[in-house]
Amino acid sequence: MNYPRLFSPVTINGMEIRNRSVMPAMGTAYANMDGTAGDRLLHYLAARARGGVGLIVTEVCAALSRGRGFPNELGAWENDFVPALAKIPAAVHPWGAKVALQLHHAGRETTAYAAGAIPEAPSAIPSVILNQPCEEMSLARIREVVEGFGSAAFRAKEAGFDAVEIHGAHGYLLTQFLSPFSNCRQDAYGGSDVNRARFVLEVVESVRNAVGRDYPVLIRVSADEMIRGGYTVEFMKWLAPRLVSAGVDAIHASIGVYSTPGNLSIASMDTEPGFNLANARAIREAAGVPVIAVGRISTPELAEEALARGDADLISFGRQHLTDPDFMNKVRAGDLEDVRWCVACNQGCIERLSFEMKSATCTFNPVCGREFKEAPVAPPGTGVEKPAPSGRRVWVIGAGPAGLSAALAASERGLSVEVFEREAEPGGQVRSASRPPHKEAFLGWVDWALRQLKKRGVPVTCGSEINAQLLKTNLPDAVILASGAYPAVPPIPGMELGHVHDARDVLVGTVALRGPAVILGAGYVGMETADFLLARGIESSILEMQPVPPVGKLTAHGYWLYRRNRAAGGRMTFGATVRAIEPGAVVYLQNGEEKREPAAMVVTAMGARPDDALDGVLKELGIFYRAAGDVVSPRRLLEAIHEGHRAGQEI
Repeated sequence: MNYPRLFSPVTINGMEIRNRSVMPAMGTAYANMDGTAGDRLLHYLAARARGGVGLIVTEVCAALSRGRGFPNELGAWENDFVPALAKIPAAVHPWGAKVALQLHHAGRETTAYAAGAIPEAPSAIPSVILNQPCEEMSLARIREVVEGFGSAAFRAKEAGFDAVEIHGAHGYLLTQFLSPFSNCRQDAYGGSDVNRARFVLEVVESVRNAVGRDYPVLIRVSADEMIRGGYTVEFMKWLAPRLVSAGVDAIHASIGVYSTPGNLSIASMDTEPGFNLANARAIREAAGVPVIAVGRISTPELAEEALARGDADLISFGRQHLTDPDFMNKVRAGDLEDVRWCVACNQGCIERLSFEMKSATCTFNPVCGREFKEAPVAPPGTGVEKPAPSGRRVWVIGAGPAGLSAALAASERGLSVEVFEREAEPGGQVRSASRPPHKEAFLGWVDWALRQLKKRGVPVTCGSEINAQLLKTNLPDAVILASGAYPAVPPIPGMELGHVHDARDVLVGTVALRGPAVILGAGYVGMETADFLLARGIESSILEMQPVPPVGKLTAHGYWLYRRNRAAGGRMTFGATVRAIEPGAVVYLQNGEEKREPAAMVVTAMGARPDDALDGVLKELGIFYRAAGDVVSPRRLLEAIHEGHRAGQEI
């Protein structure tokens, strides 16, 4: 076996786990609105258990109704929840995995709508992120919450869970009590380290008393808040042995809170893999109990190294289990080329959940969260045979993310699929998107998709442009149009000059780089192009017509883009209307004043237009087709892959 430590069993207070992998709690919003688990959540969890993970920690489950962080959060605050909760272990256990229920109270990190009342907190200090009013908890209310955690833990045990995990991380209620940043109390629950720790220790004791000595109790903590005025890892090293004395059997060492700059608790691709391992090791040495490490650990190599060094006893592969639910089975079998790797883009998971108020999914795995519809998990030993080849001929026009995703979905259905790409290489916009710093791994999905298509015998022909004559001569049974988009060319005088280039040409290396460079447009393409140029020592500035930045600083990737731009001396000008491009300068208008920005190279990043020239041809020929990706409307990678997948299913 290539990873002997990763695949060795481990025991936590009598709970034997088949390997050292953990799927940590990740918010999905898959629970029903009444706090129960429905088919969507059950099939999602069962798919990961079937995939070989050792321990699954459910997403947050409210120990008290007022502790809900969002409306459709799992609930355990009443005995009536026990039958519904029992469905989760029943779905997971047949596949050999263990499952822990994560007990949660959001504190101030919620809304009155979700909590059903004004959010409560150790002090009446609003959330930095939500900025919602909250009220200070009374001593009587503190006792109620402490007891509520114990009662919820007892219900988890009654429902058949193998363990409970107390959520004491990421800025939720327990963290709020621990942190001098959010706890300004002057009573026994605030001020000194001992007082700020009192509530958390009482919660642990309440849980331990409720479940007995022989039942595993885990706690998830943020090793370091990573905010000004918050606690550091030194405090957590002091707290860890006290948590153990109170009844904790294992510690899940995360990092940061939701107001931490760069959102390190759900680290983006801009963060180095394994960045939190040193903190896990420090807590492990202080606590003397098993520690679960988390923080961009997505490869078995890194996990094995961390286990060998003694950084941790178990490894959380979070978003990797969203991207590939069969991850651990593939690693065990040595099929690493078949693994679909997470790149920590955050588009489909936390950003969709937090900023779009939609249920989570995965950019690269369009079936994530749809297992109950597309890939229901049958009991062990049963399953559905793959469909036999149908002979139905489907042409996919375009080998970008939408086209490749469509070809995968269509070939999975047994259709006879061919893919045609006019460019010399497949990948479409992913080719340029993978060029800026920290985004190199994006190209890995293209390589993975091509390997899967090759295994299925799906030909991908590059340098082949499909036209009306070819369609008329060959008349495929159906077409998936994924021809992408072309750069938008705004009507600015001077756009035809030789030193003006599209951002994608700059990124893929088809033009010589010269500075100073002026980038027109401060969206993600413009910001990432500036990042690319600045990393190569090219002086760069950005002109943006909008008065506010199009890229939000609250997204993890956005935060790091701004930070790197500032550190490298990049400049951004907002409210700038470009009037003309001249040899050596860009002329723009800002606040009614005409200005010039020196430019040896001008880079356009001002959007794209759908390349839908074949749309009318397909209609004229009467060929059944589906359009997907940028040819419908230029959007993110997530929309392209998911829309291509749907097209391949529907064609």
